[in-house]
Amino acid sequence: MIISAVMIVIGIIGGALIVINGESAMGTTDRVPWGAMIGAYVFFVVSSTGLCLVSSLGHVFGIERFEIIGKRAVTFAIITLLAGFVVIGLELGSPLNMIWILFTPNFMSAIWWMGALYGLYMVLLFVELFFMIKNNHKYATIAGTLAFISAIAAHSNLGAVFGFINARPFWAGPYLSIYFIMSAFLSGAAILSIMFYFVEKKGGTVKYKGEHIVPVLGKLLAMFIGMTMFFVTWKLITGLYGGMYGKYEGVMALISGPLAFNFWVFEVGFGMLIPFLILMLPGGFQVRRVFIASVFTMIGIFFMRYDLVVAGQIVPLKVVDGLQETVLHVYHTALPAWGVIIGALGMALFLFLLAEQKLPLDYKEHAHEEPAEKAEKVVNAEA
Repeated sequence: MIISAVMIVIGIIGGALIVINGESAMGTTDRVPWGAMIGAYVFFVVSSTGLCLVSSLGHVFGIERFEIIGKRAVTFAIITLLAGFVVIGLELGSPLNMIWILFTPNFMSAIWWMGALYGLYMVLLFVELFFMIKNNHKYATIAGTLAFISAIAAHSNLGAVFGFINARPFWAGPYLSIYFIMSAFLSGAAILSIMFYFVEKKGGTVKYKGEHIVPVLGKLLAMFIGMTMFFVTWKLITGLYGGMYGKYEGVMALISGPLAFNFWVFEVGFGMLIPFLILMLPGGFQVRRVFIASVFTMIGIFFMRYDLVVAGQIVPLKVVDGLQETVLHVYHTALPAWGVIIGALGMALFLFLLAEQKLPLDYKEHAHEEPAEKAEKVVNAEA
């Protein structure tokens, strides 16, 4: 709690500097208008979506072993979404701008739809959590199904925010919507593995019918890491093939340009290769191994979001004397932006620790039954 409080203070200082000084305090420019805070926003909302999607495997799709994660997954989905809203609100210069966008709709704008769909998604998550805590399986399933649908809609629309920008060939196209949904599952499995590792340490429920949930999540994690490696490989190949301007230069910025260290060390190394190798070691999906692999994965995922946002913009759009400018733009994240990101992480940690103390998040056997159904079983047993 103390560490998270310190992180929040750092975030408040960073946010105040941004509100006072504007865009320059974030390190962004007219040439690179989206920076690390957009990457952090994507990181948080993708994490939220992933938590919702993985939790839906239990009480929505009826895979009983995943019911154990339900309450905590939905709780942290709400918290990470709120953290994302804080980051994007400050990235816009003021949180009031985010509210103003919602009430001045442009139905042709993917960004407006992003705000509306994520707002609806957040409301449905609160409703779902309410019924889950009340152990009302019927209405929790209905709310969870609607939250699942809204999560897919909002998240695929987030991919469209980037994919609709034809002036940025590195982003343009339909693949980002699919990539975001796939990588959301990766984020969800990794976060829940870390979460339930610590839940076990404090004596919480981590087993369903004798089966430990973390190794099960580790199998999901390994599968989605493999799918991500496959996707990233083909993204690089298609970016290099044909030398299409904007896409080719963006890929080269990742492979051998200013983002190469981030890409090879964090995105590929930490995010994919190291955790995949850890999970594939002889001896199976042991709890500690899954935890370590998940920590590496989440570090890598953050840099995946950062690299995606920056690589799409550092390639110039300007034409000089009929020739395309080829010198890449320079972007450095300013300290206030890092402060806001640290503060958002601290806020997420603080709120989850608070929820662990105040809310009944542990799985209870037969919690999926309606009170009337349980009463009927008791009467029948007595008879």
